[in-house]
Amino acid sequence: MTAIKKTLILFAAATSISAQTYLSPCDIDLSPDASSLYITAHTGRKILVMDVKTRAIKQQVPLPGEPSGLIQTADGSTLYVTGGSAQGQVWKIQNGEITQTIDAGHTPMSPRLSPDEQTLYVCNRFNDTISFIDLNSGETTAKVPVVREPVAADISPDGRHLFVANLVPAGRADVDYVASVISVIDTQTKQVKNIPLVNGAEGVRDIRISPDGKKIFSTHLMARFLVPTTQLERGWVSTDALSVIDVAEQKLEYTVLLDDVAQGFPNPWAIDFSKDGKTLVISSAGNHEISLIDLPALTKKVESESAHIEGEAHLNAHNNLSFLSGIRKRIKLKGNGPRSLVVNGNHIYIGHYFTDDVEVLEFSTDWNTRSGLIPLGDEYPVTPERQGEIYFNDAALCFQNWLSCATCHPDARTDAMNWDLLNDGMGNPKNVKSMLLAHETPRAMWLGVRDSAYVGVRAGIRHIQFAVRPEKDAEDIDAYLKSLKPVPSPYLDNGELSNSAQRGKTVFETIGCANCHPAPLFSDLQMYDMGTTTGQDEGLPVDVPHLVECWRTAPYLHDGRAATMRDVFAEFKHGDKHGGISGLSEKELNDLVEYVLSL
Repeated sequence: MTAIKKTLILFAAATSISAQTYLSPCDIDLSPDASSLYITAHTGRKILVMDVKTRAIKQQVPLPGEPSGLIQTADGSTLYVTGGSAQGQVWKIQNGEITQTIDAGHTPMSPRLSPDEQTLYVCNRFNDTISFIDLNSGETTAKVPVVREPVAADISPDGRHLFVANLVPAGRADVDYVASVISVIDTQTKQVKNIPLVNGAEGVRDIRISPDGKKIFSTHLMARFLVPTTQLERGWVSTDALSVIDVAEQKLEYTVLLDDVAQGFPNPWAIDFSKDGKTLVISSAGNHEISLIDLPALTKKVESESAHIEGEAHLNAHNNLSFLSGIRKRIKLKGNGPRSLVVNGNHIYIGHYFTDDVEVLEFSTDWNTRSGLIPLGDEYPVTPERQGEIYFNDAALCFQNWLSCATCHPDARTDAMNWDLLNDGMGNPKNVKSMLLAHETPRAMWLGVRDSAYVGVRAGIRHIQFAVRPEKDAEDIDAYLKSLKPVPSPYLDNGELSNSAQRGKTVFETIGCANCHPAPLFSDLQMYDMGTTTGQDEGLPVDVPHLVECWRTAPYLHDGRAATMRDVFAEFKHGDKHGGISGLSEKELNDLVEYVLSL
């Protein structure tokens, strides 16, 4: 048995929460005749079909893996559901039965159909590719590379361009401009154009084309990573945004903030529109609310304020916390974790990930509303792991609701940013660590200022969220983080090391990498002066990071200066701290990179 397999088994066994206990609705859609609501239950591993009129679950379709999203044909006769992890699949469902299984990439998401319904486009999150699947043959005709972690997509009405949301930024983090991008794929030529979002944009969760097909709307965070985290007021650390891209010009038109002066709209997620295109609906997954936005009024206001601003300055002209005043209504929801929604006439159906229900919100032309919850299944006790996951994603714990733990740690990993926390001084930003195995690999911070994840969790609540919470909250977050399981690397070949990675393993052991990075954690849990610290940190030792799932945690080193793992080895190749690397051939270096990224 390989060390990788031993590691996965070891930490899988530590998980006490059953993925089957909860439903966790992550996507929701209406049938073309609006009689049925299709609900994608992620951890429930099924599609629930709700009768819109009676609001009862009339059918359940079990699935062989965890689904992530669905799309249906125009006549409603066929559903295409994406799901699974390393061996991702698309399940074709007709009359409540799986009639075909199509192979996809690693963690497929956000399926989209071409207008002629001959091609299915699928985001392969951890391959950083988009699959083009011929639905007549079931074969993948192309895999188009995008930037990093594609999680959502939408297609232009003519089918010519696919717009793709990349969750987090790519590249080094120790620079002044760090942002996620929207990738635009020409579906005929397969060429890709990347549209950078505003500085600090990350956590891009949804992307939707307007009913008239002219604009693309995308929700994301705006990290204020260039300032120290001294306060939260007025969005000092993190704000929440909506970016709008012109479809024809494929250009970012503007970005507006979704927050108010004294309250954030944290972790913006799902988007939809009223049929007439006059109302834009956006959910806050971190504060459990939605915003109804007067879209014509928003457009008019943006055009008015942009008219006298030249050049690129207009992109940031709308980044004030009162921009939506008078043209938006915020509505607090009854459920927790609104990650999906769909609008049908004057009704909005909202899927709550953590409370396993659908909220039906009815709104009038003057935006008066009323709502009610529809439970999707039996109610189960909330385990500490589940409660910890809820708290980790819940900005209600934070002062003025500006952020949650997941703001900087999406899916408990990394936002790929550098942050200047105050626990080790000011003016020395550090790269965000993944929370995977944090409790098994003390210390919690690069310079060891928090000696364990237990201390780090409690310090984060107090000094990052500026809150005082019961000890039980921190204990539940501990339980959630300890339950995390490594995701198999996309560099593995059918779950095994490739030939290149096997050679790289030999290099890893021969030149002494394993001395400081021994299996199964691939860390000796020590601190060393590697010659990488500069400025006020110069000469200080840094924590030896574990390498499990390091394929997912770029950029690398304590200050995010290394955009890729190859850059890490280039950094050390000419130094005296990793002497064995300097003598490697290009082939040996490539094999070594392949192995490390397979862990």
